[in-house]
Amino acid sequence: MGTGMNWQRWVMVAPAVLFFAVFALFPMIVAVYYSGLNWNGIGIAKWVGGQNWAELFSDGEALMSLRLTVELMVLSWVFQTPISLLIGVFLAGRQKHRAVFGVFYFVPLLFSSVAIGVTWSYILNPNFGLVDALLKAVGIGNGEQNWLGNTHIAMLVVSMIIAWQFIPFHSLLYQSGAKQIPDSLYEAAKIDGAGPWSSFFHITIPQLKYTVVTSSVLILTGSLTYFDLIYVLTDGGPGTSTTVLAMDMYKQAFSNQNIGYGSVLAVILAVAGVVLSILTLRFTGFNRMESQLEGM
Repeated sequence: MGTGMNWQRWVMVAPAVLFFAVFALFPMIVAVYYSGLNWNGIGIAKWVGGQNWAELFSDGEALMSLRLTVELMVLSWVFQTPISLLIGVFLAGRQKHRAVFGVFYFVPLLFSSVAIGVTWSYILNPNFGLVDALLKAVGIGNGEQNWLGNTHIAMLVVSMIIAWQFIPFHSLLYQSGAKQIPDSLYEAAKIDGAGPWSSFFHITIPQLKYTVVTSSVLILTGSLTYFDLIYVLTDGGPGTSTTVLAMDMYKQAFSNQNIGYGSVLAVILAVAGVVLSILTLRFTGFNRMESQLEGM
């Protein structure tokens, strides 16, 4: 009986293991191998061992892109988490016209990153963009602010556009989580005299703590791989002010035709994502998966 059950379990997990091996493990092994090569992607590859890795520590541009990646991670979490939480909890309620509002909230989720990048490039254009026109109409500024061409605010603007794109997805997570909270908790709090805000901070947020963890892991690890939207919006500019690690990897591997060094950056991105996920789950207690309704 036990042998049969073990056989069935292996059959059930085999597709997932095969998928992981083909699309995750094997490419990672290939990237590690490529990181030891001096190769332009076309000609004959030459094995240089750890030379590409040694170059990393003396490459100021790569270290800057790493700092910008961390900055983007922080900004993404700060912008996306509170807004997603509030929208998700609102949509989980019974407010009038909630379903109608939900349709508009989730519209950005339907567009591709390229379409969003092109659209926002026009909206923020300093010559004919809608944002500058509206600000000028209300008497704020001269209507000629170069939002994506200013090295001081370009990363901030990019992170806000990324948040606009992904807030709907994270709102879905919070909406689903909020709907699972028992009404009895709110009824008991109301009997004790708790108001809406008190219930929100003492019931809703604690009950959504694992949803917050899940959303945070997705935001932080996703920030490591933002490329297409940044490529369309700024191409890493102005200068290198939005050249995050994924953008630097692309430029090294394909623009500079340095596949070996680009693979080094790719391996760093993958390892950073795994380590970040493990640390987040470890220190939040999410991996213990204890019940949030304990004691009820």
